[in-house]
Amino acid sequence: MWEKIEQVWKIKEVRNNLLFVLAMLVIFRLASHIPVPGVNVANLRDYLAGNQILGLLNVFSGGTMSSFSVIMLGVSPYITASIIFQLLAMIVPSLEELTKEGESGQQKLNMYTRYLTVPLAFLQSFAMIRLLNNSPKPILADLTTFRLITIMATITAGTMFLVWLGELISEKKVGNGMSLLIFAGIVASLPTTLRTAMVNYTSADLYTFIGFGIVAIVTVVGVVFINEGQRNIPVNYAKQMRGNNSFGGGASSHLPIRVNMSGVIPIIFAVSLVLFPPMVAQFFVHARSAWLASLATGTITLFQGKWFYGIAYFTLVFFFTYFYTAVIFHPQKIAENLQRQGGFIPGIRPGKETEKYLGMIVNRINLIGALFLGLIAVLPLLVQGASGTTALKIGGTSLLIVVAVAIESAKQIEAQVTMHEYDRI
Repeated sequence: MWEKIEQVWKIKEVRNNLLFVLAMLVIFRLASHIPVPGVNVANLRDYLAGNQILGLLNVFSGGTMSSFSVIMLGVSPYITASIIFQLLAMIVPSLEELTKEGESGQQKLNMYTRYLTVPLAFLQSFAMIRLLNNSPKPILADLTTFRLITIMATITAGTMFLVWLGELISEKKVGNGMSLLIFAGIVASLPTTLRTAMVNYTSADLYTFIGFGIVAIVTVVGVVFINEGQRNIPVNYAKQMRGNNSFGGGASSHLPIRVNMSGVIPIIFAVSLVLFPPMVAQFFVHARSAWLASLATGTITLFQGKWFYGIAYFTLVFFFTYFYTAVIFHPQKIAENLQRQGGFIPGIRPGKETEKYLGMIVNRINLIGALFLGLIAVLPLLVQGASGTTALKIGGTSLLIVVAVAIESAKQIEAQVTMHEYDRI
C-alpha cells in the first residue's frame, strides 16, 4: 500500500490533482462553520437533538444544519434536480435525445440541472427556515420579510457554491465531486457521533457496540464485494478477409458486466427521498387546518416507525439500483457496436438477440446487487430494533457511502497512474 502511495505522490499531475481536491474539501469544511447571522445556535442544536428526522439530515450534511451554516442544504437540491431530469429523460423525447448525444448532450443536461437547482434550493431554504422557526425556543429572532429573503438567497448561493466546488473536483478525475462532498461531510460528522455515543456509554451497552461493530465490518466487506464483483461475457471477433488473405479479427475477449454499475448513487437518491416526506410534513404540523395538521403528524409518525422506514428505504435503494443502471447501461448500443466491429457472443446471434441476452444478464445481476445493497442499507436498523438504541442511527448508510466513494476514487487515481506508466513506455 505504501508503495502505491509513494508512486502516486511521485507523479506530479496526480499529486497536484489530489492536493487540489483536498484543498476544495478543506474549503467546504470551513464554509460549513460560517453561520447565518442572528441565529441562536444553542436553541437550534437542542431542537435538532430532539427531532429524529432533522437530526438525520444534520448528520448526513456533515453538521452544517446544527450551526445554521450558509451551506446548510448541502448538495441535496442538486441531487433532487438530478433525479427529476433523469426521470424526465425517460418520458420527454427531447431530453431523451440529449442523453444519446454523448458528452455534448450530457453537458446540456448538467446545465439544465444547475438551473433547476437554484429555485429548488430557494424553496428548500424557505421551508427549512419556516420549519425551524416553529421550534418551541426561538431560533431566528425578528424575522422580517427582507431578512427572510436575504437568508434564503445566502443559503441558495451556498448550495450553488458547493455545486461549483463539486464540478471542480470532478474535473480532476479523482472521483465524483458531489459524492466526495457528501463523503467529506459524513467523515467529519463521525467523530461527533462516536463521541456522543461514548458519553452515554454504560456497561449494558457493550453488546450493542459489538453489534454495531459487526454491522460495520459486514457493510465494508459487502460493499467491496459488490463493487468489485462482475461477470465476464465472452466475445469473439470474426476474421476480416481481403481477397484470399485475412488481415484482422479472430481474437477473443470479454465484456465485463459489473454487479453494481450504479455505485453509491442509489443510496444517495434513496436517502434524499426517504427523508423528504417527513421533512415536508414537519412544516405543516402546526397548520390551521385540522386535517392537514393530522396528516402531517401521521406522516411523521409513520416514517419514525422502524419497520415502515426500513421497508421504504430498502424499496427505494432497490428501485434506484435498477433505474440508474437503465440510465447508464444501454444493451442496444453495445449490441450495435459489437455487430459493427464484427464481434459476437458465442451461441447468441448478433443484433436483437444479443441485445435481449445482455438485458437478461444485467437484470439477473442487478437483482443480486439491488438486494444486497438494500440489505446492507437496512442492516443497522435491524440491529437497532434488537438493541433499542439510536445512537448510531445513520451508521450503515454512512459506511456504505464512505466505502463506495473511497473505492471509486481509488480506481480513478489508479487509472491515472496507469496512464502515466503507459506514457513513459
